[in-house]
Amino acid sequence: MGPAGANKEMTVKPRPSQELLSLTLNSQQRMENILAGLCGTSPEDPLPVWVHGSVGHCFNQLTLNVIPHAILAVVSACFLGTPRSGSRVPCRPGWACRIAASFILAGLFLADTIPATISQQDLGPVYLEALANGTATLTWLTHGLALLMLFRSVQGSTRGPATLALLTVLPLPSFVITLVWYCQSGMAWSPAHPAASSRFAILCLQLASLFVYVISYLLPTIDRQDFLSINHSWQEDRLISEPGIPVPDQHGVAEDGESWLSRFFYVWMNPLMKRGYQWKLNQPQDVYVLPRKLQAARVCDQFYACWKKAALHQVEEETVSLTSPIIAGGDGSSNAPDSSHHAQEAVRLISVLHVAFGLRFYSLGLLKLAGSLLGFSGPLLLNLLVNFMESQQEPLSHGVLYALGLFAGSFLGALLRNQFSYEVNKVTLMVRAAIISAIYRKALRVGSTSLTRFTVGEIVNFMSTDTNRLVNFCLSFHEVWSLPFQFAITLYLLYQQVGVAFLGGLALALLLVPINKVIANRIMMNNKEMLKHKDTRVKLMTEFLCGIRVIKFYAWEKHFSTRINACRDKELQKLRAIKYLDALCVYLWAALPVVVSITIFITYVLLGHQLTATKLFRLSLVKLFGEYKVQGRYCLQLVAVSLPMQVFTALALVGMLILPLNSFPWVLNGTLEAKVSLDRIQRFLELMDQDLEAYYALDSPSGTATAVEMQCAAFSWAPVEEESTRQPLSTGTLQLHIGNLSVRKGMLLGVVGKVGSGKSSLLAAITGELIKQGGRVYVCDLERGFGLATQEPWIQFTTVRENILFGREYDARLYKEVVEACALSEDLNILPAGDQTEVGENGVTLSGGQKARIALARAIYQEKELYLLDDPLAAVDADVANHLMRKCILGVLKHKTRILCTHRTEFLEKADALLLIDNGRIVKTGTPADILPLVEAFPKCKDMDKRRKDKAPDEQGQEEAVETEAEESTQNNHLIHREEEKKEGAVAFQVYKAYWLAVGSCLALSILFSLLLMQASRNISDWWLSHWISSISQTANSSVMICSASPPSPELLLFSVVGLVSPIQALDTTPVPSNSSLDVNFYLIVYGSIAGANSLFTILRAFLFAYGTIRAATVIHNQLLQRALKATVTFFDTTPTGRILNRFSSDLYCVDDSLPFILNIFLANMYGLLGMLVIITYGLPWIGLVLLPLGALYFSIQRYYRRTSRELKRLYSVTLSPIYTHFSETLSGLSSIRAMRATQRFELENQLRLEQNQRCLFASNTAMQWLDIRLQMIGVAVVTAIAGIAIIQHQKQLGNPGLVGLALSYALSVTNLLSGLISSFTLTETMMVSVERTEEYTTDIPTEPQDKLVQVAADWPSQGLVEFQQVVLAYRVGLPNALDGVNFTVYPGEKVGIVGRTGSGKSTLFLALFRMLELKSGRILLDGVDSQLVGLEELRSRLAIIPQDPFLFSGSIRENLDPQGKRTDAELHEVLEQCHLRDAITQMGGLDSELGERGKSLSVGQRQLVCLARALLTQAKVLCIDEATASVDQKTDQLLQQTIRQRFADKTVLTIAHRLNTILDSDRVLVMQAGKVAELDSPARLSQKDGSLFQRLLHSGQQ
Repeated sequence: MGPAGANKEMTVKPRPSQELLSLTLNSQQRMENILAGLCGTSPEDPLPVWVHGSVGHCFNQLTLNVIPHAILAVVSACFLGTPRSGSRVPCRPGWACRIAASFILAGLFLADTIPATISQQDLGPVYLEALANGTATLTWLTHGLALLMLFRSVQGSTRGPATLALLTVLPLPSFVITLVWYCQSGMAWSPAHPAASSRFAILCLQLASLFVYVISYLLPTIDRQDFLSINHSWQEDRLISEPGIPVPDQHGVAEDGESWLSRFFYVWMNPLMKRGYQWKLNQPQDVYVLPRKLQAARVCDQFYACWKKAALHQVEEETVSLTSPIIAGGDGSSNAPDSSHHAQEAVRLISVLHVAFGLRFYSLGLLKLAGSLLGFSGPLLLNLLVNFMESQQEPLSHGVLYALGLFAGSFLGALLRNQFSYEVNKVTLMVRAAIISAIYRKALRVGSTSLTRFTVGEIVNFMSTDTNRLVNFCLSFHEVWSLPFQFAITLYLLYQQVGVAFLGGLALALLLVPINKVIANRIMMNNKEMLKHKDTRVKLMTEFLCGIRVIKFYAWEKHFSTRINACRDKELQKLRAIKYLDALCVYLWAALPVVVSITIFITYVLLGHQLTATKLFRLSLVKLFGEYKVQGRYCLQLVAVSLPMQVFTALALVGMLILPLNSFPWVLNGTLEAKVSLDRIQRFLELMDQDLEAYYALDSPSGTATAVEMQCAAFSWAPVEEESTRQPLSTGTLQLHIGNLSVRKGMLLGVVGKVGSGKSSLLAAITGELIKQGGRVYVCDLERGFGLATQEPWIQFTTVRENILFGREYDARLYKEVVEACALSEDLNILPAGDQTEVGENGVTLSGGQKARIALARAIYQEKELYLLDDPLAAVDADVANHLMRKCILGVLKHKTRILCTHRTEFLEKADALLLIDNGRIVKTGTPADILPLVEAFPKCKDMDKRRKDKAPDEQGQEEAVETEAEESTQNNHLIHREEEKKEGAVAFQVYKAYWLAVGSCLALSILFSLLLMQASRNISDWWLSHWISSISQTANSSVMICSASPPSPELLLFSVVGLVSPIQALDTTPVPSNSSLDVNFYLIVYGSIAGANSLFTILRAFLFAYGTIRAATVIHNQLLQRALKATVTFFDTTPTGRILNRFSSDLYCVDDSLPFILNIFLANMYGLLGMLVIITYGLPWIGLVLLPLGALYFSIQRYYRRTSRELKRLYSVTLSPIYTHFSETLSGLSSIRAMRATQRFELENQLRLEQNQRCLFASNTAMQWLDIRLQMIGVAVVTAIAGIAIIQHQKQLGNPGLVGLALSYALSVTNLLSGLISSFTLTETMMVSVERTEEYTTDIPTEPQDKLVQVAADWPSQGLVEFQQVVLAYRVGLPNALDGVNFTVYPGEKVGIVGRTGSGKSTLFLALFRMLELKSGRILLDGVDSQLVGLEELRSRLAIIPQDPFLFSGSIRENLDPQGKRTDAELHEVLEQCHLRDAITQMGGLDSELGERGKSLSVGQRQLVCLARALLTQAKVLCIDEATASVDQKTDQLLQQTIRQRFADKTVLTIAHRLNTILDSDRVLVMQAGKVAELDSPARLSQKDGSLFQRLLHSGQQ
């Protein structure tokens, strides 16, 4: 196409905008004619302000009367929906007067219409009067009704909203002006004008009524205290109807029952914001209750209803087997997310969410659409306003209209966008509640066997990380559809600018899409891998924390540290890949606009168009917008203020529309991450549920007397189809075959067999935790559940009493009986707060025996018919075991059916029948007399009645080491776990400093510097453009008329009208000076090089930033881990694992991922704002006058907000830990919870904890919206003010249109930038809380002494001489001494047994020896060397111990035996042989077979044998054994004793024993009592010595 064609094309172009202009002008003329008709004035000036020395009547009526009344009507209408208060509110006299005054005023205005219509000539046209009076009548009616509603609500006891009262005074000026006019014209009381006189009388009455109204508003109110009490009773009325929700304090329900006005501007949040500002938000109860629609219970019910529908829908053809009524709850209907066994396809979580919350969520798109469209009104109106200021002809009313339009558009746009964010936040809360409770509910219902596929760490991760990702996706979903929509508009506008040339740019943009797709896929892959490594690391960390005592005993910290760091390195490697790919992605999108504009530019030339500087200017403007875009800001309108409508408008819009392109990669990433997480959760929800209906037969074959019956039943731990495919992991190796077993009601059945023979599996089979492969199982009274005491007692993290009650009502008589039967009375007396003492997580603060007895007491208190007791006697001493047998198993439970597994066969004589199990089969059943001889090594039993009852009271001693370990010596010292610290106030400077140092000072400075260079190069390129245009204008001046009133100043030439006002063809014919092309080249080269530099700095900054934040993440994790490894045991006992894990999972995830993301945005915002202010003040100095007060206002609002927001975020963090702690506790006690049928109660507890957390999250989100709407309103005010000033200047012929336009365009964008700055700063600050929490652990945890004062020989202690000299030790300051002056010597090679009642300080001796606790005074010498002087690692590695709790970690058997890898396979096999484990291990697959989490694949007895094998491997001269054989059968026990004797013949052995027969052959026996040495002599002598404690223990043990 030749130049002619081009010309033709260019002339056609402007038509659309010209049409638009003429349309606008026509509508204006019509509007003026209507006004003139209404007022009876001339169309030239339809609304004169000043007529004959007084205010124009028409102006008075329309602007001072109708408009204020309309505003009052709208605001009053907002209060019409206020809910009534239930209780009678004491009334204030003022209300009645105000309501009466309002209705009287309505009547007066109506009455005024009659004389107005009669006397048409007196006071202007009839229509005007009718309009004014009609509006006023409606207004006062509405207002009266609103007051009536308010009077009946809680507001009735106050004065009501101040806004309403203020607005009633607005029409007052109009009344006064009319009154003055009457008096001046003399028409007030003239008989000649009766109509006018009567109107004057009515006016006086109106004024009087208004006066009465104001006075009655000012009457004194009742005092605040009464109001609060009324308010409180009202809250109770409102909430009493809702079960399960505790009545809150006077902090009401959020949002419900508020007026529209309050909802739009979050007035209901003000009291909360104020409390936060005054530091009064200290606990979750200080926050509002959730609105009814968001309450967890309602949301979950709605979600489960949808789930049920989906499940039924999926399997309509087949018979659905819903979860059995037993677990689902009494009504027999299951409302669980349950997959039916027959369903080919599980219910998809996403489709249920879609059905449950979809409609509400998708409909919010309309809000977003409306908000976005209103955003476009700003530039259009701005353009009209600038045109108005340039032309001297347009009437003033147009300017006023444009200014009002500008106000209305920005106001409504702000309101809609804000409501959109708020509503989306509410939906995400609902989704979060639904997903978390679905995961929890699934965990309670899923079969134990299928649950083993996931570790506890993974499942907790589903609830935290994965749920958060899904929630974040909800926030970005609406971006997904709005992006293409906005992109299309951009393309259309570009086409209008440059014709087909835009296709070149489009092709380039489309080219980037596949590149981005590749990058996104790589990111997604890396993300999956990273999550895997994170799971493994959290799992390892969990194991580390659970076994911390043992790890310290064995001095294995280094080994664990290496393993954790190895995982962390893999995780960081993936994180690094993700961050660098992200940086690349961001860079590509940032570079896109620059490249696109250059491409369009070249295409345009290639198409044969003449390229002039002006066209170049246009294109570079497109680019300029694009550049600004990168920070995602609306900086668009800042240019081209007085260009003609077409160019200016299009460009301003392009600026707005390029914005989404930048957020596209983020949206994409978020979507991909959400997809990964959704699949992970879906996999978990698809696990098989327990199907009790299929598991149990419902009718007993042999009559009603049977309690349990099994026939030809076969069970396994792993599903059939899996067993062939996997190596025998989990306990899949053990199959249980029960040919025929029938248990009569009321009998006591003993189950015996060696370690690992299947005793515990038999109980699991009865409770339905195994997979049944055939046969039938019948249990009577299934609904009631079982009384189950597991072998490893499961203790909840709450008080002792709550543990025993386990959700039942407290019945004093029964409780006392149970406590007595379980021999707990004495223990409770010793505990600092009796049964109100809080026990640590998993009962860390109790001894093994106490844990077992509390678990037993819990089972008994449930009063079930069938009791399954798995070795409750193992962990207690002979005396207590006797008591339990007599008082409890044969006492309280004597009429119940009891199945008791135990190794302590001496107690089974009284059983009704015994069952001998071996290798998963019943070998023999019969009476105790038949079976007991088969169980070897059965000690002689004496008659029980001879039991001696002379237990001396002082024998109790004080409680076992561990119990008192963690009491606080404060008033409430029974709550051992301090509440999680919640730091007050701003995030300390220290925290920022810590992060800065973690990044590294040099690196941090270079990141900031690269940011500065990037911003500067961007701003310089804009300045260069303006410079270029100004030079063009010099050459163009000759031929192109400048339309601006004064010649533009050089700075403003960028925004000037030069050459762009006249039609385009004028430019094409412009005489071009010969050196022009040279100039163009020069400017182009400089411009290109600046753009290139900008691009370079951008990529530099992106990569530096990614590198810096990864470095920080590495440093912070290393410090945290190192500190945790060195922490004292006391710290771990007093801190719940969940809390420490939280630091290693959520907080670290934040430091790895969320913090860098937000920090990046914040820094970009800050630099963007600086650059902008520099350019603004350079171009337009007087804008400073507006910015200063604005700045002050911003500062005060953000300070108010930040303080509250910080407190809310911290409350959210503090309420989050309990959800996870409760969840992991539930997972570890699943079998007990299900057996005792407590699943519903646990689900409710989870819901309450979730509700608590959601309250804080909701308040925190709403606070953000509260801030946003206030900032937006300030922006709106500024825009309107500048427009107003502009109009005034125009009237006085002062203003420069270009300057005004510039000011306005900035006013439109600075608000957005500032609000972005505050929100990103606040977010950064809240993310910094994670750094603060990790920092707190790296600096404040008490650590073990690391110093090493003496160097010992390599073979120390070579002899094994142990001396305790006057050792005094207390667990913590302020607690009684656990060891009180202990003195004794153990000679080399001596075997010493240590005995004593529970709590006499036996285990404490070992803690002292291993320096787990530092001594108060005294010394412990090993081979004459003071152990205090030896390095800890050295000391512990030279001693061996077999701890009470067998601790195994996941990994191979080889790793468990020899983590340092110092031994050969032969040595390991030999040791296993000696511990009688070789067969079991070979069966599992040898030394490299995996053990599963915490050694799941082995029975408890086998685990203890592995611990013994570890001890055998160490070449230590001193071995400590702590009740190591409690879970082992007698035969194995004897073999072990023999092994220990042979292997440790020349070593010193200290043994704590509860079975006295294990230490009868030791050289000496040490009897402990109350932390002192009571007796120390050979067993023979002590047993002969009359009255000795040992003798007493011996007798009680043999009965």
